[in-house]
Amino acid sequence: MDKAFAPFVHMTSKSGLGTLPTPVHRTAAPSSLHAPIPGSFVSNAFAPASLNTTPSSRKVVARAALVELNESTRNLLAECFRQFAIETVVMSGHAAERLHREKFEACVLNLHSEVGHLMEAARMSPSNSRCVIYGVGGNAQEAMRYSKYGINAMFQEPLERPAALKLVRATQNLVSHEFRRYVRIPVMTEVSIVGDSKRFSASSIEMSCGGMSLKGPEDISKGASVEISFSLLTLPRIAVRGTVSWKKGKSFGVKFDPTDERRAKVKIWIDSYLEN
Repeated sequence: MDKAFAPFVHMTSKSGLGTLPTPVHRTAAPSSLHAPIPGSFVSNAFAPASLNTTPSSRKVVARAALVELNESTRNLLAECFRQFAIETVVMSGHAAERLHREKFEACVLNLHSEVGHLMEAARMSPSNSRCVIYGVGGNAQEAMRYSKYGINAMFQEPLERPAALKLVRATQNLVSHEFRRYVRIPVMTEVSIVGDSKRFSASSIEMSCGGMSLKGPEDISKGASVEISFSLLTLPRIAVRGTVSWKKGKSFGVKFDPTDERRAKVKIWIDSYLEN
């Protein structure tokens, strides 16, 4: 696996960020339509730039739906997204219909509520099937209830501005469709692993055409030959051979076997994600 597969590290909240001139935060008017890992994580590959940001006059490049969040959470996240020219739209009703019909580059969902139908509405939408899904609240086990929808990132509770800003900064290029800088897709889904004389489940952290980084309860040896299998709503279940290329604590990376033709399905899915 290439060096780009660095393990995720736990987010901290020791630094802040200056306020930028930003577009006006729009609260969505009622529509006439019938209209989820403990903590926030970010990979070393998404190393943040200097937190002393120079003000700019960037225009809005994306929209993020804030769905059924309380007022303090909405306000904090709206401020964080504005730092990166991402407009926020508040939703409190008819959210599933709007996520299916309107175009959003991201959505933030409260995992303390039942949100499976909202994720499905987004993922099955012609416009939003590849939108970045953020979860607020819950832990890794709770988030795994929504594994097939592929949650991209999690905000830690209690929500704090510095940590929230770091997570938005880490994922902003994915939201803004500036994909060419990255070959890895942050995605959280359940993965079955067979190898090293054991069978167990883990959760994915990032995925690329060349491999995947994961976190699981079982220890596994570096260099072990494995077969992993997983599925997403828009990707039928796939199995791929690979080798454990690095490990750090319970996190580890699997490099796909370049001779396994099944990994072509992963590349097709990632290409589709980047071009959507």
